[in-house]
Amino acid sequence: MADFENIQQTSAQTRGRSAAEIDQGLRSYMLGIYNYMAIAMVITGGVAMATANWAMSDPAVAQTLYGSSLRWVVMLAPLAFVMVLSFGINKLSAGAAQIIFWAYSAVMGVSLSSIFLVYTGASIAQTFFVTAASFGALSLYGYTTKRSLSGMGSFLLMGLFGLIIAMLVNMFLQSSALSFAVNVIGVLIFAGLTAYDTQRLKHMYDAVSHSGELMAKTTIMGALSLYLNFVNMFMFLLSFMGNRE
Repeated sequence: MADFENIQQTSAQTRGRSAAEIDQGLRSYMLGIYNYMAIAMVITGGVAMATANWAMSDPAVAQTLYGSSLRWVVMLAPLAFVMVLSFGINKLSAGAAQIIFWAYSAVMGVSLSSIFLVYTGASIAQTFFVTAASFGALSLYGYTTKRSLSGMGSFLLMGLFGLIIAMLVNMFLQSSALSFAVNVIGVLIFAGLTAYDTQRLKHMYDAVSHSGELMAKTTIMGALSLYLNFVNMFMFLLSFMGNRE
């Protein structure tokens, strides 16, 4: 994984190309990332709704998915896919990485299906559109700003680790105050990561544009990064905006 991440530090190989060609290539590259992310979101949403409807119509399915030990598999399976992509991207072909990414988005849909049993459909839709608008604005800022956001990376990563620890601790404490703080900090961290990752991916273009295979892999990993930011921001916002059934 380290070799893959270090491509953003590679010198740009852009000699012989005009500024217009580079700009057009960059737009195509970023559009590819957003398209992959959008398709993954559609797959996740479709699978989540289908799974929730199945569970609501069949109590045995609901018990199996959400009330048995299988629920831990449902919860942790998406993490396994992320680890395979993150640590195995150098060994995977672009085609294999793409298949794993689509499979991951489907498994994530199963994992998120329980929200349709907990929150009203209207509040889920409302939160989704608020998240989409916020994500779009933040990503646009990351893409267009001249200010370097690289300094945010370490700070946000430390915050993310702290957030995970706080969430694990609160699983035992069940503190409403800590839960509220976790949700607020979670929204802020993934909002910052959305802008940071967008700029990071933009700056990686020159280093990967000389290789079609490398750019395809970068597109998939970029879509994964932005997808994770969107989903996590959505889930933390849902804790504020969601009306329970």
